[in-house]
Amino acid sequence: MTLRLNTSRYRWILKGTIALLWSVISASAIAAASATDPASGEAPLEPRRSSTAPPDHSATTPRAERTEAQPDNAFSDSDTTHHRAQAQTPVPVPPEASSVTRHTIRIGGKTIDYTATAGNLLLRDNAGRATASVFYVGYTVNGKDSAARPITFLFNGGPGTASVFLLMGSIGPKRVRTASPAVTPPAPYVLADNPDTLLDRSDLVFIDAVGTGLSRPVGRATNKDFWGVDKDLEAFGHFIERYLTVARRWNSPKYLFGESYGTARAAMLAYRLNQDNIALNGVILLSSVLDSAAFAPGSDFESVSYLPTFAAIAWYHDRITPKPPDLAAFLEEVRAFARGPYEQALALGDQLSDTERDQLAARISGYTGLDQQYVKETRLRVWPTRFRKQLLRSESRSLGRFDARFEGIDFDDAGERPEYDPSASSISGAFDAALHQHLAQDLDYKVDDRYRVFNNDTLKQWDWKHRENWGEELSLPYAAGDLAATMRQNPAMRVLSLNGYFDLATPFYATEFALSHLGLDKSLRGNVQITYYPTGHMIYLDDAALHALKSDLAGFYDRGGDKAARMER
Repeated sequence: MTLRLNTSRYRWILKGTIALLWSVISASAIAAASATDPASGEAPLEPRRSSTAPPDHSATTPRAERTEAQPDNAFSDSDTTHHRAQAQTPVPVPPEASSVTRHTIRIGGKTIDYTATAGNLLLRDNAGRATASVFYVGYTVNGKDSAARPITFLFNGGPGTASVFLLMGSIGPKRVRTASPAVTPPAPYVLADNPDTLLDRSDLVFIDAVGTGLSRPVGRATNKDFWGVDKDLEAFGHFIERYLTVARRWNSPKYLFGESYGTARAAMLAYRLNQDNIALNGVILLSSVLDSAAFAPGSDFESVSYLPTFAAIAWYHDRITPKPPDLAAFLEEVRAFARGPYEQALALGDQLSDTERDQLAARISGYTGLDQQYVKETRLRVWPTRFRKQLLRSESRSLGRFDARFEGIDFDDAGERPEYDPSASSISGAFDAALHQHLAQDLDYKVDDRYRVFNNDTLKQWDWKHRENWGEELSLPYAAGDLAATMRQNPAMRVLSLNGYFDLATPFYATEFALSHLGLDKSLRGNVQITYYPTGHMIYLDDAALHALKSDLAGFYDRGGDKAARMER
């Protein structure tokens, strides 16, 4: 969710929008290495019982098997050639290790046996020296043909957020219960089997970015070696390649699933993987950030793109009179106004007449529930932070950013922006506690270091420059461009965009705009699917929304399976 811009007000807004992605974010990772293979020096994900017998996945009760590879001694104190010469003490390189447990879960009336693996894999530079230990949690269904079984790599965003939110709240086999959109009380929290897990359609691998969760730089590497758009893509690409190798999953259908800034990562990573001969079957984007420069100073796009979200939130809080009975139909009307009369009026700037300004203010007031005079005072451009403070000011309440259904109580009612985000503060404790409980009790994984749900230093030090697919280096990434290039080069790859109506971090209209401006050939446009839910940034917090989300995901994966079946025939 930080951008360096000339205007302090836009710097604050873009900091929130791109950092947005604590969002959301999540936890860890996969099934990692076991005993070192003497032939390759690599650690397979499953412990070897013998040179010929396959791993035994018949157990139906949890059973832990902790395995370790040999320590990496690639670095020595005298080695000064790695990455850059600098006087620092190398961080000890841990072995690749994992804890493997067996479990069962009921999904759709069927009992499914699965294996959970929590561990780490090492990233290496071109000289073979370890640079990072990446933590993951993976879930794989037992007894399935890996060539036909999809595998999905999931991550939150930030930059600087671990994948704990996706891991413990969305489509994994375990899920922590929250009171969303009400405040979730303190512990004890309820961690239970998730009937809406995607495990019946795909194996799942949750990955923590370096510097978050339990992922750390090692050897002579530092966090700065990974904290940047392209550095981050390289790290995730290397992890996925490593996982596919040790898990022997190169021939499996492959998917990426990103949330918040994780959507930008997924869109750009799809292109990078494609250049490395890893063709994806699909990319899932939850609460998207596909054009980081869209809200640049002087642009009218921010105001246009937020208006439909403001309208949805005003509808939810009963601030529209009369209240339209159908939210979706109401938002179609608001979209038409936003991209038509509103955008045209903003384009006139100071040339807009007083009469036109009054007419526009009245329309905006009717759609947003804000006072007409207040809208005029904002010059017809309502900032998201001001909207959060203004809509319920008369009730001494402010709105959440990630989910505007949440209501907060500030010190006073006179401020221009809320003191905090109630949609974030009300759930973070539940996810942190649930993660540690899951690792210790379910996965038998010992945590020796602090699990960093958020690393605030990441955003402060993030290098936003990105070399786009056409070769130009941009100061802010245009992830949609990389996604479009990948779809042209891999016309079988499909995209599913998931959006919450009440999300003030990533407005759904901006996502619609980005995906409708990919410049795709007519033959490819049907590969993009957009869905909506009456929730916020973290769609999966609501039980009903998660159930609908699972249904949409199941259809997305099933259509991919149908294509594969046709190829076989």
